[in-house]
Amino acid sequence: MTMLLKLLQLGEPLLRDRARPLAEEEIHSTYIQELILSMRDTLRDAPGVGLAAPQLGVPIQLAIIEDQPEYWTELSAGDLAARERTAVPFHVVINPRITLASEPSIEFFEGCLSLTGFTALVPRSREVKVECLDDCAEPKRIHASGWYARILQHEIDHLNGTIYVDRMRSRSFMSMENYKRFWKSESVEDIKKKFAE
Repeated sequence: MTMLLKLLQLGEPLLRDRARPLAEEEIHSTYIQELILSMRDTLRDAPGVGLAAPQLGVPIQLAIIEDQPEYWTELSAGDLAARERTAVPFHVVINPRITLASEPSIEFFEGCLSLTGFTALVPRSREVKVECLDDCAEPKRIHASGWYARILQHEIDHLNGTIYVDRMRSRSFMSMENYKRFWKSESVEDIKKKFAE
């Protein structure tokens, strides 16, 4: 039986610790399989596109990702194209090793379920490669670009005790309310110029 889990908020010490890897036998355990289902339900309820076990108080190298089209209703076709955002089916990432294909130079606003109500411009690499295990402890190789690559970088950061505020353009940090009120219709380039002043 799955249940919605409580999301830790920034300031909880566990969010700043490096999570421990999972052994293959742990991945197959009832506890981990039920945790994955509860994480999925919690992610969909939030809603969000990714969730790492440390955000729920479980310090293990496990994250889930799912980006559904119903989350894009406020984005124009141009915004979707600029973000290279496409549907990503639900999947599990365990013990990931990430390789950035380029310097983190693509900037978009990010939020986080462990820092609710805020957003900021965060530079990320456009492409990544990830080697990991899935929920069946099978090795997987992921080659991702665009928004999917951003989600992977964000969630894998969580597994290493890093939050997007550590990488953000600090002058762009704001409440979601003010982002929607003042900045949502501005281009990222115009916003970057404004915050560079």
